[in-house]
Amino acid sequence: MSGQAPYGFELEPTVVEGIRTKMMAADPVAANHVRLMFEMYAEPETSFGDITRYFEEQGIKIYGKSLTRPFLSQLLRNPVYAQADLELYEFFKSQGAVVVNDAADFAGTNGCYLYQGRDVKEDKDKSLKDQILVIAPHEGFVPSDIWLRCRKKLMTNITFQNGRKARNTWLAGKIKCGKCGYALKTTHNPSGYEYLRCSKRADHKGCPGCGTLRKNEFEQFIFTAMGEKFREFKLLRGGEEKANPKITAYQVELAQVEAEIEKLLDTLTGANATLLAYANKKIEDLDNRRKTLSKAIADLSVETLSSQQIELLSGYLDDWENISFEDKRKAADGLISSISATSDYVKIEWKI
Repeated sequence: MSGQAPYGFELEPTVVEGIRTKMMAADPVAANHVRLMFEMYAEPETSFGDITRYFEEQGIKIYGKSLTRPFLSQLLRNPVYAQADLELYEFFKSQGAVVVNDAADFAGTNGCYLYQGRDVKEDKDKSLKDQILVIAPHEGFVPSDIWLRCRKKLMTNITFQNGRKARNTWLAGKIKCGKCGYALKTTHNPSGYEYLRCSKRADHKGCPGCGTLRKNEFEQFIFTAMGEKFREFKLLRGGEEKANPKITAYQVELAQVEAEIEKLLDTLTGANATLLAYANKKIEDLDNRRKTLSKAIADLSVETLSSQQIELLSGYLDDWENISFEDKRKAADGLISSISATSDYVKIEWKI
């Protein structure tokens, strides 16, 4: 390979199939720094700020500079450091990534390369869907379980949008017209009431509109729904999360199912009509089972909110009348993906 190696690695000369090239190998000092970053962030209560402050206090520099949060955020997402095993393989599969190598290649030694791919439409830092994962030739040095704890924690971080000049309702950016999908905006009438109106109807008259939605009543309705949903979430979540043995069992079964599919595909070459019919039916059944297992793994392995975030949201909801407009917006952003509404119905897409 050419170019600069990721922090924690150095390039060493090697020969591959008679061609002189370079391969990544762990740099002893920098690799220890990277391991420390992962080990610290894997702890539930540790933040980026905790890590950067510690490195600053210890006088540890990265490329001669202080460790920054953006650098740390990207480093902790990079599977180049992971000792990729079956759990990591199943995690990327469950998140919709395209995994090039077979499950058998994930032996818990080598790192991985993650490529964005042409079809990726979502934020590559938040979503792994359609990204491409390939086993790399170098050895990783961060245990898979620690890497996965960090990656799942990064996935649960609440990102509060910046630059949005919402002033009229803390639901700005969340509420859409249930008829056309355009944003609802706040309007005033001469009597002093505030209403939510479809922006498409207001601008182009191309939508019948969402009906009569008074802003204050609608906000109260959504706040009540947020409280009920959050209480339900905490009840179902219970105490501290524990390792779920079902995930491992599902992962093993999934690997077996995929191996069986591969074997059946190998038998199709030159097969007669009877064998083809049998193999196709068997592959269809196995593929349905594979989809079921992948969904079960995704449901069990993807966490929602960290303990810190739960405590923060709980504080917002408990002191709703006294918190700021911006904090109300943060609470809505932490719990709700979108709201589709008319005067007849309200559909809330939750993040939990």
